[in-house]
Amino acid sequence: MKEDLLIVDAYNMIGNWPHLNKLKQADRLADARDQLLAELSEYRKYRDINMIVVFDAMYVPGNSKSFRKFDMEIVWTSKDQTADSYIEALSRKKQNRFTQVIVATSDQAEQWTIFAAGALRIPARELLRDVQRAKQEVDMEARKMTDKSHALRQTPWNPKQLMALEKLRDNLTDKDNK
Repeated sequence: MKEDLLIVDAYNMIGNWPHLNKLKQADRLADARDQLLAELSEYRKYRDINMIVVFDAMYVPGNSKSFRKFDMEIVWTSKDQTADSYIEALSRKKQNRFTQVIVATSDQAEQWTIFAAGALRIPARELLRDVQRAKQEVDMEARKMTDKSHALRQTPWNPKQLMALEKLRDNLTDKDNK
C-alpha cells in the first residue's frame, strides 16, 4: 500500500478558504499563514498523513528556506521560483511506487502537470471540507468518550458488578499479603 504525501499550495488555500481570504483582504496575511499552518497541523494529526506546505516567495522576496514545524515540512520558494513550479518538480520527484502524491491546489493549469506526474489533485475547497470533517469526527469521538465515561460514573453498580469488583479486590489483597 502506498503512503500518501499531501503537498499544499499554501497561498492557493489562503485565497480559496473564505475565513483565511478574509484575513488576507484585511492585510493580515501573516495571521492567515499562521492559521493555515495550525489547521493543517491538526488535520495532519487526524489523518496521519505526511505533508509539505509550499509558500510562494513572491509575498516574501528572497526568503528561500525549508524547515519542519508542526511536524510538517514548510517550504518558502526562492524569489525566482513560483510555488507551482516547485510543487510540479517535487511531485515528479516524490511520486513513485511507494508514495502517492496528492497536491492541494485550485490552479487549473497546475493540475495537468500534476496528473502527468502520476499525482492526484484535491481542490482547495475540498481540502477545506475534509479538514473541517476530520475535526468534527475527532470532536464527536471525544464527546462520545466523555459521554460514556460520564455515564458510567453516574450509573449505579448493579449487584453482579459489585460482586465481581469485590472478588477482584480480594484477589489483589491476597496477592499483596503473600
